[in-house]
Amino acid sequence: MNYKEGYDWGKQSLETAGVSEAELDARLLLEKICGTDRNTLLVHGDRLLTEEEKNRYQDWIQKRAQHIPLQHLTGEQEFMGLTFLVNGHVLIPRQDTEILVEEVMREMMDGSRILDMCTGSGCILLSLLHYSNDCRGTGADISQEALAVAGENARRLGIQACFLRSDLFEKIEDKYDIIVSNPPYIQTRVIDGLMDEVRLHEPLSALDGGEDGLVFYRKILEGCPEHLVRGGSLYFEIGYDQGEAVKELMEKHGFSEVRVTKDFAGLDRVVSGLWYE
Repeated sequence: MNYKEGYDWGKQSLETAGVSEAELDARLLLEKICGTDRNTLLVHGDRLLTEEEKNRYQDWIQKRAQHIPLQHLTGEQEFMGLTFLVNGHVLIPRQDTEILVEEVMREMMDGSRILDMCTGSGCILLSLLHYSNDCRGTGADISQEALAVAGENARRLGIQACFLRSDLFEKIEDKYDIIVSNPPYIQTRVIDGLMDEVRLHEPLSALDGGEDGLVFYRKILEGCPEHLVRGGSLYFEIGYDQGEAVKELMEKHGFSEVRVTKDFAGLDRVVSGLWYE
């Protein structure tokens, strides 16, 4: 089997299985296994696959056809120009969340103290620390398995950060200049209708935001006053239809200058505000 034949088989197999972006996934899996790039398919399609490459590719395609996420097969995902380790214990970093990081970066100061609540893979906190100077950061999560992933990502990237197992603010003692969070925000009744890649393979605890999707926003807002300095900032990622609801919650809890930021698709994505009380 040559490179082009392998790709064609992989693409057809994924299309038959109803995998979205079958062409892209078939190519990316082949490139990961062979250590090639997108030009190889165009220029060196007659390159013969080794027996090991063929067997591994067929195995990965069969698993992807079962809707196992591509990132769980490759073990990594790009985010903010960095490569993060991912597995079934953490949410796969998504491009939408880069909007959250960019909003924090627009206003953060060198030397800021940052708390990333529900840190998961650590992609938000580690990106902020990577692209800033002299900032200190803590990532909190209730999942020890997720914290292990975050710690390994910090090690790989050479970034110093503290990762703490905590049920929200339970073990948090310090005050911070910035609190940032991408909490679970999907309504419980919606979860059964999610794509198989998400519903079956990403951690439910990182998805389920309760009956109205707002449970964790309320809990985090209740704990913020003890852990934000005066003039500190809070940033939330939100679902596309939660902008006004989360904005009202933040204002109700005493935050000022609350604003909703849209993503590149024009959908509400981030709510942020300042703490002065």
